Amino acid sequence: MERMFKKVLGLISLAVLMIIAGCSSSESSSEGKASSENKNNVEVEELRIGVPSDVGPLNIYTGNMDWLTDLVYDKLFSPSPYVDEPQPWLAESAEQLDDTTWHVKIRSGIKWHDGEDFTAEDVKFTYEYYRDGPPNRHTHHVSEVPKVDTIEILEDGETLEFKCAYACPSMATITFADLPILPKHIWENVENPRKHTDLAIGTGPFKLTAYEPDQYYQFEANTDYFMGAPTVNKLSMPIIKDSTAMFNALTSGEIDTTTRTVPAELQETLQKTDSMKLASTSPLSIVQFGLNYEMKPFNSEEFRQAISLGIDRESIVSTVLLGQGRAGEKGYPHPDSPWTNPELSTPFNIEEANNMLDDLGYEDSNHDGYRETPEGKELKLDISVSSAEPLYIRTAEMLQTQMKEIGIQFEVKTMDPATYTAAVSEDDFESYVSLIGPHGVADPDQFIMSHRSSYLWTKDLPYPEMDELVSNWMNATTIEERKAISFDMQTLYNEQPTAIALYYPEEIYAYNADVYDQYVESLGFGIINKFSFLPEEAREVSSTTPVQLVE
Repeated sequence: MERMFKKVLGLISLAVLMIIAGCSSSESSSEGKASSENKNNVEVEELRIGVPSDVGPLNIYTGNMDWLTDLVYDKLFSPSPYVDEPQPWLAESAEQLDDTTWHVKIRSGIKWHDGEDFTAEDVKFTYEYYRDGPPNRHTHHVSEVPKVDTIEILEDGETLEFKCAYACPSMATITFADLPILPKHIWENVENPRKHTDLAIGTGPFKLTAYEPDQYYQFEANTDYFMGAPTVNKLSMPIIKDSTAMFNALTSGEIDTTTRTVPAELQETLQKTDSMKLASTSPLSIVQFGLNYEMKPFNSEEFRQAISLGIDRESIVSTVLLGQGRAGEKGYPHPDSPWTNPELSTPFNIEEANNMLDDLGYEDSNHDGYRETPEGKELKLDISVSSAEPLYIRTAEMLQTQMKEIGIQFEVKTMDPATYTAAVSEDDFESYVSLIGPHGVADPDQFIMSHRSSYLWTKDLPYPEMDELVSNWMNATTIEERKAISFDMQTLYNEQPTAIALYYPEEIYAYNADVYDQYVESLGFGIINKFSFLPEEAREVSSTTPVQLVE
């Protein structure tokens, strides 16, 4: 069935939007207090947002934090692949002509932050640069899943034709909604993108005007933004890596909000703070127990399944998170994604886990409480975890205790963050605890790619059942067919997971409502996202929702 997107924001509506945005110059104090003249389009002079990490000058090849990148860069569709139907953004419209062909018409009159015109050449360049150049977090959406063979600009100069190597029914919902567009006039001169250190230039609602490594980011409003001038004139983002220091800065008024979520033990204190509000969001992330499936004993799907059956996820949530989260009983991917099988289940069943291990030949022959290998050798495994993540350390310690109930001996191995990151990226681990974000657990194309990229699986390892499903998926010509096949893939995966879902965090954000109180939630991005700082009319086409306050 042909999938067609013809969703155009009319020129009259856009003109009205920009007039409204342009006329909303309500008074704002230098201290950043919000104006009350127009509550639907509040302006503040400066908003101070504490961020816990440094990802560089927003070069998506060397450091990427989607919500932060999104302030500067725009995509053809918005807000993300994590909603049912993203809407045209830099694109005026998109239409699927046949199974492998799409036409995209871009908006005219848009400028890059340096004043150059945004054109179809920028889109063509970006997609080809991603496809043919060094890989980054976005490139598989052009180079493999899906694979775009050709991109041509048609005679009108504003319409591009994309031709895929195989059926690509979800280009508008996934690919067009995920890839930030780069300025050709800058990036065509970049020989090695991983060494590019200039401040990012985009078409987005904010300009990155200053960045000091491990110190701060500064952004200024792009007052000519095609979807209306932002409601905040300046975003100042100090980098505060220590959690305690971050929340001290928030309660003392040094910052107005933070992208670090509030630990359960601090919520009551912050709620009692004058003018502070707390908002609950669905982050579309999973804290997972990753297993090295290329080494024994994790190379056995039955062993991995036994480990999954032996984990009491509810106990982890109640003990470690104090109830702030959901047990990972629906497995992987995230259950709030529109692309996830609602029937998934990863039960807790110690009896079945023990029976499976017995059948595999793992026995406690010396009666010390732990099983030996089928060859009679000691079985002792490590759980690697970052020393900077106290919640994950406690989670790993609980896993250690729970695994003893099925006779498997684990030791918690705490590493400094840099060592931990290197160990996981280089497959130098036996198991680990970490968080995987929306791109990994809510994007259906990424689920396919994760089985081809050495994350959930390695393409060259035999996996005939999954390979057959992937082949069927690539031959499917409609989103509906693709979704049904993806559901079967997810069921197969969760029967013998290589990364076991432990829990789905609930994210609580705190902010000073006297300074700014116009936040909205963008699924997977929390409340600190570009749409929180755009006029109401722009928010209405971006699938955002009002924040849910914690009472």
